Amino acid sequence: MENLELGFEMPMLMLLGLTVILGFYFGRNMKYARLPSIIGFMLFGVILGPSLLNLMHESVQTELSFITEIALGFVALSIGLELKFSALKRLGIGIVYIILVESFGAFILVLGGVYLLTGNLPLALIFGAIAPASAPAGTVAVIHEFKAKGSLTKALYAVVGFDDGLGIIIFGFAAAVARMLLLGEAGDGSESIVASLLLPLKEVFLSMLFGGVIAVLFSFLARRLENPGEIMILTFGFILASIGICGLLHLSLILTNMIIGMIIVNTQPHALVQRMHDRLPVFMPLLFILFFTLAGANLHLSALPSLGLLGLVYVLLRSGGLILGSRLGAMMGHVEEKIKKWIGLGILSQAGVAIGLALIVKHEFKGIGRVVETVNGQAVTTGDEIGAMVITTVTATCIFFEIIGPILTKIALKKAGEISPDS
Repeated sequence: MENLELGFEMPMLMLLGLTVILGFYFGRNMKYARLPSIIGFMLFGVILGPSLLNLMHESVQTELSFITEIALGFVALSIGLELKFSALKRLGIGIVYIILVESFGAFILVLGGVYLLTGNLPLALIFGAIAPASAPAGTVAVIHEFKAKGSLTKALYAVVGFDDGLGIIIFGFAAAVARMLLLGEAGDGSESIVASLLLPLKEVFLSMLFGGVIAVLFSFLARRLENPGEIMILTFGFILASIGICGLLHLSLILTNMIIGMIIVNTQPHALVQRMHDRLPVFMPLLFILFFTLAGANLHLSALPSLGLLGLVYVLLRSGGLILGSRLGAMMGHVEEKIKKWIGLGILSQAGVAIGLALIVKHEFKGIGRVVETVNGQAVTTGDEIGAMVITTVTATCIFFEIIGPILTKIALKKAGEISPDS
């Protein structure tokens, strides 16, 4: 697809200003199509991105990547602030069953389907491992926009929050095994599989540890403040610092900040938590406009034709694994009927985390495995082929999941009676 690239470089602040203003109206007008506003933000991002005007090209997206990190940090914090132990206890053990069965359900179904299609076990392991990764920002944005409240809303917060931690573990283990298989076929078994398997556990443990430490420091200082504005300044500072620590130590940004929110809501006075709840909705919509416009700019429409049979199998089996897995988990955990019936539709969004994992595969698998061909004097290995296949397919399928995911989340919440029928 030929883009409509403009012949000038727009000043960054001008671009951001126009993104906020025009993105707001794109999102606002989605109500006429009865769609969540984030679909409008993403469509505007596609227009600004390399697919059309190319105002938000690769280098601009790199410069603005800190906005994505800030938005994800606050999304994770808001998830954590909803995970009060007393509320989770009312949902019961069922929520644990849902998280486990939907994550492993997607992993097993995609692993099996891709292996039957390709006969390539390392490739199947990687696709299976990426399948459980969700995009909590899409789900949380829909909940915020339509002011959803109820047991399904609480369950969605818990599932999209915790399944990221489980997804990291699943990916770490599966990628380590796939790497060992590729090294084995190349006759190099020097790397320790134990060390590789311990890496994801270390990431999850350290993310939770640092999240806990930051939450304690924040609580100590915030309890001495009365003014909601001052508490919000402190919150912003701590979240920015935690995002920086996560980048420095290669920790999970989402898990770390979710733990911060979770500790705050379960240990601090209700008045402090309420002040945070009251102030977060003031600037979260602004972050959502910027975040989802950038997400839209990242979606290359030229990647859609490469979806192919592999992409179709991935989309169908990932969707089936998450929907059927969450339903089976809900049945095993004896949760209430509306959660059992609708939670699977609310967790299909997939974007940044999945693309991030695909980029890790492309980087970590580069040059490993047996040589399959030589292009311009460069050896191409089975690891190189897997990296290219994964990044192309995941990028294309994320376009589908980022559009359909929020729409299905809205439908699920509406069917469960947790948003107004007129919304």
